[in-house]
Amino acid sequence: MVLPAVKCNRILDMGILNSIKHSSMTLGLIAVLATGCGTPQRVRDLRQREISASLRLPERQTSIPKYGLGKTRRDTLKVADDNGNELFIMKAIKDVDGEMVASDVIDAAFVTARFRNVAERHGKVDLEFQIVVPQALMDSRWQLRLYPDMLVLGDSVRLDGIVVTGKDYRKAQLKGYQQYERFLSTIVSDSTRFIDIRQLEIFLRRNIPALYAMRADSTEVSDERFSSIYGTTEREAVEHYTNRVAVYLNERRKARRGKMYRRYIKTPIVTEGLRLDTVMRAVNGDFIYNYVQTVATRPQLRKVDIVLSGGIWESDRRIYDIPRGEPLTFYISSISTLADPTERYLQKVIERRADASTACYVEFRSGRSDVDLSLGNNAEETGRIRETLASLLSNRDYDLDSIVVTASCSPEGSVRYNGTLSQRRSEGVSAYFKAWMKAFTDSLKAERGIVMDMDGNVSVPTDGDGREIAFIPRNVPENWDGLDALVRKDTVMSEEQKDSYFSIRRIPDADTREKTLAGEPYYRMMREVMYPYLRTVRFDFHLHRKGMVKDTVHTTELDTAYMRGVQAIRDRDYRTALTLLRPYKDYNTAVAYCLLDYNASAMEILAPMDRTARVDYLLAILFSRRGDDGQAVRHYLDACRKDPSYRHRGNLDPEISTLIKAYDLNREEEDYGF
Repeated sequence: MVLPAVKCNRILDMGILNSIKHSSMTLGLIAVLATGCGTPQRVRDLRQREISASLRLPERQTSIPKYGLGKTRRDTLKVADDNGNELFIMKAIKDVDGEMVASDVIDAAFVTARFRNVAERHGKVDLEFQIVVPQALMDSRWQLRLYPDMLVLGDSVRLDGIVVTGKDYRKAQLKGYQQYERFLSTIVSDSTRFIDIRQLEIFLRRNIPALYAMRADSTEVSDERFSSIYGTTEREAVEHYTNRVAVYLNERRKARRGKMYRRYIKTPIVTEGLRLDTVMRAVNGDFIYNYVQTVATRPQLRKVDIVLSGGIWESDRRIYDIPRGEPLTFYISSISTLADPTERYLQKVIERRADASTACYVEFRSGRSDVDLSLGNNAEETGRIRETLASLLSNRDYDLDSIVVTASCSPEGSVRYNGTLSQRRSEGVSAYFKAWMKAFTDSLKAERGIVMDMDGNVSVPTDGDGREIAFIPRNVPENWDGLDALVRKDTVMSEEQKDSYFSIRRIPDADTREKTLAGEPYYRMMREVMYPYLRTVRFDFHLHRKGMVKDTVHTTELDTAYMRGVQAIRDRDYRTALTLLRPYKDYNTAVAYCLLDYNASAMEILAPMDRTARVDYLLAILFSRRGDDGQAVRHYLDACRKDPSYRHRGNLDPEISTLIKAYDLNREEEDYGF
């Protein structure tokens, strides 16, 4: 059978197409298999070789604190020493003839150290390090996620991460977002799109022409009126012409938004908590990122360790864990170490004699002077005095010498009568407590028991030296001073009434004064409220320190407040340190000011001080902050002459290290004459 040429060509074309199709499928399969086999092999190779990202220090620090040091500096500086001799400092070296010749110093380009000293300023420190990612860890299909961890005082703080994303990985991420956006575009937010407006208008035109005529009118028609006129509600009419199937499908799409997000966006693009997210278009060598982290210092902070962890991701799978390498260590240098730890002492004067006083309110029956415990609060008030006496009699440091008992009366009655009554009451109170004290001391002796010496003699221990404690009764007939104080503090009396009282108070004769006061409208209130507080018994206790013969002894003791301030500097609690040290205005006070960048206050304290090595060094820092290079270098060199250890210290403080580099101050000692 011979087929037409056209048919043969069509069959031939189909065969070729099938062949091409089959070949394409085979090639695609091969490519998928190659990809599937390639990634596991690379990951196995990474594990075997333990390929890791690493941390390293930059060749030089770039974030030197700014204290006026960023300006262009001279290569040569003229400085005058203490003797007035001029000294020229330049970037120079000795030639073969011993002459100083200008020279440029080439900085080292390779750093292998795993630690660095960093300077704390303003209560903060900048940690600079580099994250180095070898080429072997990067692939267009991978995403590398790295997280530096900061180890501070036993705590681990995760810093912002670094993400290195391959070109194909990011392409897949963006494709997922595009697919999800296309899905969201199928969700209808305007419900009116599901209404057959044309059919609804036809319904209204045929059945409700009055409402149809209002289609372009903004007049509102309530559902109640619509229903009452036409027999159906507007909602019912709209729902009748709504495509319920389309609404159902749209609601399903809404409910599937979360599921579709997870389907299309397997690896979301993260923006929070990242320091960097870069897309590698081409992989040519290692990737290096310069990381700078500012850390607020805290008490006891001396060093900070930085370690690196992370992993490689392919799509939504973590395929490789980055081995944790050696940490970088930053030792924090601070001006706080310049504090003077010398202990400070205070002179203290110890007096042999001591006094104590208290008062109680004892009520007496009219014209009586004996203590009646059943009257008023007498039991409670006298109980307080007994507790005080017991404490004094049992004191290990002091002996009780005498007790002055002063009774006072309120102003009513004559001065003569009140004087006699107050004296009798003072004597009555003294007799009461004297009897109580005898019973108390007898009980103490009974508790101690009898003592028998080696010869068989029996004795009863005595208190102290056996002296009897004297009671001295005194009296104040009328306690006008106490009444003055009560009137001043009173909140009920008006200012006019108080002025009236103090006007009467100026009357010299006490009896006349009392009679005049009795005629005032506020007198009754004063008698009822204030006068009871004037009938007091005051106790003044006179003591002496046991075993002390001299009236005064001078001794020294540690100034604990000052030493707490010094310790606060060491603990990097600078606000507390300044609060404690500000009254002393000494060297450590200047250190505290300097730590908080109160440079003028620090300079004012240091200016009149003797030029010790530490004073000169601190002045060098302050002058450098001010931008006065000449004075800064002079004080630094003076400090080094007096204490050579400051030559090393200068490299730790940016204010000084900048001067050292600018004027080549680290030359040999003989070059400066010291």
